[in-house]
Amino acid sequence: MTDARLRRGRGSLAFGFFVQGVTFALLVTRIPAIQDRYGISDALLPAFLAAVPILAGVASVVTEKVVARVGPAVVLRWSQPFVLLALLAVGAGTELWQAAVALGFFGLAVGALDASMNMLGVSLQRAYGRSIMLGFHASYSLGGIVGASLAWVGAHWHLSLFTSYLPVVAVLLPLALVGSRWYAAGGDGPVPEESTEKGRGAVAFTLLLPLCLVMTFAYIGDSTVANWSAKYLQDVLHSSEELATVPYNAYMVTTLLGRAVGDFGVRRLGAAAVVRGGAVLAALGFGLVAAAPGAWAGIAAFTLLGLGLSVLVPQTFAAAGRLFPGNSDAAVARLNVFNYVGFLIGSPLVGALGDAWSYRGAMLVPMVLVLVTVVYATSFGSRGARYGGGHERPRTVDVG
Repeated sequence: MTDARLRRGRGSLAFGFFVQGVTFALLVTRIPAIQDRYGISDALLPAFLAAVPILAGVASVVTEKVVARVGPAVVLRWSQPFVLLALLAVGAGTELWQAAVALGFFGLAVGALDASMNMLGVSLQRAYGRSIMLGFHASYSLGGIVGASLAWVGAHWHLSLFTSYLPVVAVLLPLALVGSRWYAAGGDGPVPEESTEKGRGAVAFTLLLPLCLVMTFAYIGDSTVANWSAKYLQDVLHSSEELATVPYNAYMVTTLLGRAVGDFGVRRLGAAAVVRGGAVLAALGFGLVAAAPGAWAGIAAFTLLGLGLSVLVPQTFAAAGRLFPGNSDAAVARLNVFNYVGFLIGSPLVGALGDAWSYRGAMLVPMVLVLVTVVYATSFGSRGARYGGGHERPRTVDVG
């Protein structure tokens, strides 16, 4: 397999991350509108939000088995169109049961998509012999910015959900299908010095556990922003519906910036130092959100929060790939489940605390949990941990 083919695979995977960023942002930034459209009560909303990560976690577990037979490229090629169609279905219904079916379908498809595209990312990073994983997630953040901006347009012009979603799906669906032709998985790249012999065989949960905890805490933080930032600005900081779409967009902008330079930071300082710094910034951001006196101060706090959280998830997937170089697909699939554990805990927890206590107080919980990530930063390797000497030249690949 040629180097050019591998680079095309890298570009097509980055576009896949971008499409997923657009899709997810269009869903989460319009949660208040979805709630109004289907008449979902505040008490019932956390249950709907929790159902998506539960089903996504199930799909991620199943994906590990499917990938062993057909490869991650095939799973990603077909799961992405289903995610887009599920988004369209969310905007098309009117009855509560239709919302439940569409969101359930969305959750199942997202679980397969998230697992498979991170498997490909970890594999390509190993083939390149240097940190490139943050670049893929930067593409996701760019997509999130585009999606949140489109959501703002929909809210500003009072467009129905279906009217907002249809042109996006009509454009992205065929492009995603065409781009999937060039998906490629890296072959046997350099094995980092810190990998263990166990990393070459079965995935030992005791070795994976610290990364699972970091993933959970990071996604508790991320889900808090995704599912509650719009509602927090409207209900607590008394913004308009239009302005309530801005925090997620601002969050995604700094997430993009952090990920755009993050690979350079990892190569210069090491993954552990980057993760520590990100955790501290994220905790500070949550503290400022809780103390924000008004809507614009809240937006500024969510902006800082994005810069801190931006590095945690990509580096956790990358660390799993380094820890289990001989079985990275299985490690990524199992780690990806804790993505949804974080969403499952974060969304209902913040909602329950907000209803029983206050939404300001609820923001302190993800602040503490993200700060705990500092304790586990050593699991990401030392400054001297390189990717095969840090060279750029790709290695041989296999196409799924």
